[in-house]
Amino acid sequence: MPDSIDEEGFRANVGIILANESDKLFWARRVGRRGWQFPQGGIRPDEDPEAAMYRELYEEIGLKPEDVNLIGQTRDWLRYRLPRRYMRLKSSPLCVGQKQRWFLLRLAAPEDRLRFDLSDKPEFDGYRWVDFWYPPQRVIFFKRKVYKRALEEFSPQLFPEDRTEQSSREEESS
Repeated sequence: MPDSIDEEGFRANVGIILANESDKLFWARRVGRRGWQFPQGGIRPDEDPEAAMYRELYEEIGLKPEDVNLIGQTRDWLRYRLPRRYMRLKSSPLCVGQKQRWFLLRLAAPEDRLRFDLSDKPEFDGYRWVDFWYPPQRVIFFKRKVYKRALEEFSPQLFPEDRTEQSSREEESS
């Protein structure tokens, strides 16, 4: 299935932030690599972002819609550019980065429902549950700002009582 790449060269994509009952986030290790990240994947030309999110959720970590509760999604597309060394320069159209709709989910099923073997080419081979602000510090450098922006947008939904910390972060970024 071809990627949806817009006229500016950004590939349409979804990002998935999965929280458990302790408000820890699902952090997955890429197969054959040292890198860790949130699940993410492309949006097909005939899909809306939410449908793509549920498809990717199943393909990458084995969860079905009934295994999660949808808490929220980002208001807008969040974008990052790929460093030139990561671009596939001979592909057409050229993908310069990703524009992502992020979704915040809560795991509603037992943890043993998580599976990585449902596709021919699994994305992940391990996972752990991490603190909310851990991922932006640990993901590959060119995704850090997008991770931080998604978490800043979702923080009030997961931690509604924590308005003071959110307000101070907003003042710092102004």
